[in-house]
Amino acid sequence: MKKNLFLIIFLLTNISVFAQTRDIAFTKKEFPNRNKELEIAKTQIKNGEIKIIQKDYDEALKLLLKAYNFNPNNSILNFDIGYCYFKSTQKFKSLEYFEKAFKLNPNISIPDYKNINYYLGRSYHLNSKFEEAITYYKIYLSPFVKKPKNDDKNSVLRNIEECENGKILLKDTLNVIIKNLGENVNSSFKEYAPCVVSDGSKIYFTSRRKGTGGAFAEDRLYYEDIYETNLYNDSWSKAKNLGTPLNTRDHDAIVGLSPDGSQLFIYVANNGGDIYVSKLKGSRWLKPEPLSEKINTKYHESKACLSYDNKILYFISNRPDLSIGGKDIFYSTIDKDGNWSEAKNLGNKINTKYDEIDFFVHPDGRTIYFSSQGHNSMGGFDIFKTTRDENGEWQTPINLGFPINTPDDDVFFVTTASGKKAYFSSVRPEGYGDYDLYEINFPEEKKITKDSTPVSIVHERVLVTLIKGTVTDANTKLPLEANIDIMDLVKKESVATFLTNSQSGKYIVNLPSGRNYGINVNKEGYLFHSENFNLPDTADYQEFVIDIELNRIEVGTTITLKNIFFDYDKATLRSESFVELNNVIDILNKYPKMKIEISGHTDNKGSAEYNKNLSYERAKTIVNYLIEKEISKDRLSYEGYGFEQPIATNETDEGRQINRRVEFKIIEK
Repeated sequence: MKKNLFLIIFLLTNISVFAQTRDIAFTKKEFPNRNKELEIAKTQIKNGEIKIIQKDYDEALKLLLKAYNFNPNNSILNFDIGYCYFKSTQKFKSLEYFEKAFKLNPNISIPDYKNINYYLGRSYHLNSKFEEAITYYKIYLSPFVKKPKNDDKNSVLRNIEECENGKILLKDTLNVIIKNLGENVNSSFKEYAPCVVSDGSKIYFTSRRKGTGGAFAEDRLYYEDIYETNLYNDSWSKAKNLGTPLNTRDHDAIVGLSPDGSQLFIYVANNGGDIYVSKLKGSRWLKPEPLSEKINTKYHESKACLSYDNKILYFISNRPDLSIGGKDIFYSTIDKDGNWSEAKNLGNKINTKYDEIDFFVHPDGRTIYFSSQGHNSMGGFDIFKTTRDENGEWQTPINLGFPINTPDDDVFFVTTASGKKAYFSSVRPEGYGDYDLYEINFPEEKKITKDSTPVSIVHERVLVTLIKGTVTDANTKLPLEANIDIMDLVKKESVATFLTNSQSGKYIVNLPSGRNYGINVNKEGYLFHSENFNLPDTADYQEFVIDIELNRIEVGTTITLKNIFFDYDKATLRSESFVELNNVIDILNKYPKMKIEISGHTDNKGSAEYNKNLSYERAKTIVNYLIEKEISKDRLSYEGYGFEQPIATNETDEGRQINRRVEFKIIEK
């Protein structure tokens, strides 16, 4: 105790010697022969202080800075300017003025405000000068410094903890490239809450720029509206207001987007704050509808994100019955009838006694990025990452580190499916004046740890495969709205179901590693199309563009059954084939007069006779399976063609794999 006391006295004594510039009052004595300018400056200060009381800090700054041009050496004026910056989005600018106010008058005392040492501590903190911040925080906490009634000592102690965290995190500055998205996207107003389609082709975001639905909100800024920008040749297009029905004359803010870009979540300020969802029909967004009462309550719900399979909805709520502290991350699951379950808290591994206000669920199904005031934050909200292990347990969150995180609030972090690019909103000196959207490019590096404790992280392996493309009619080439069913072939269960866009036929599907997937694209009146992706747990990120042409059900139409599997060098069906064969059975049951041929094909490895026999026996095995499932044998024929009908080169492994196939051909409709 004595040691701390002597330290504080030493600091107070030595800090006072820095007061070298004279504190100049706004008086006629100080400014003889400048009466008119003096009176104008005094009026500006008076009106500026009125604006501070009204919490209109931007207008207050404009007035006070004019007075500052007349007399920059007044301690109270410097404090007021510092305080306005401190209450603005550009908090880091407060330090210059708080420092000067202190140098002009170390004993400066402003009624109804905290002691200058507190504001020095906070402004040093916000500028990542953690040692200096700790010094002034400790002075402020000393018994020698007068504090306001009901002052929260614990919040200052937490600030000191944040500075200690910052000192550690600053030692491992990340090698990332952060760049502003540019004037096509950003304006001099606020841009924030980016939501990116998983392939990185489009960003939706919220802006409070001039020209939005409402004129001015209570905070004297334009109302929120939702905008979009598209990526063309590595450049972002001019931001476009999405218009009605998404945007109204009130606040309209995006709070989430499904990975395929077909569902958009909006925050609506009613009933305490609720989440609405709008679905994309062609090029038109439908009228937003409120989410289930299992999710929206009389409390504050905000931010929402769907899992890659559309079966889990994560969201933020401050409902007191289930929250660990303040705002937490919750989740709800949907059943086969489209009903959402009762909300559950994501748990104390992620949620803390402080607020968690923003998050992003990666399409890999096992990674969450979130913003929290807890854990080892270096100040305000920091962005953290956590992953779920093979047992379904969330791991200890890792701070993303500097320069992604700063001592101010860091939120609205999202990534593409590849994880190589991320987007967030920030106020930075190189910006356009307020919150702007920025892009982060990650190098190919691994996780950084120190003393076995996670301290920061950069881009790591992403265990997900992204598939996108367009579904069209094979004859007309016109886009189709088709069903995409994704199955786990081993478990023989549905993973997810999607619809292609009704106007463009486009689709995006994300497949987390660790399953053998069968993909079935189908539409009434057409033969289905199948694809197979067998992705082990270790499968790194990969991206495929697969444009699919669906054939109408007509005599002579042939499709390849890509999810039929046999034991090596045998005609024994593996169980993973049953999902695909059941799709064949469904078509035959739907069209009871249809007759088909099942044909087997091989590559050119081995003799012609051997391959012909193997392909024949495999086709026969499939027909026998269909007969066992009560399909009349009179409707079925089979043939083995060996390597007589290749559809790709036999000179490469990839080509030979394509040639090893089973086909389905309509003989009679």
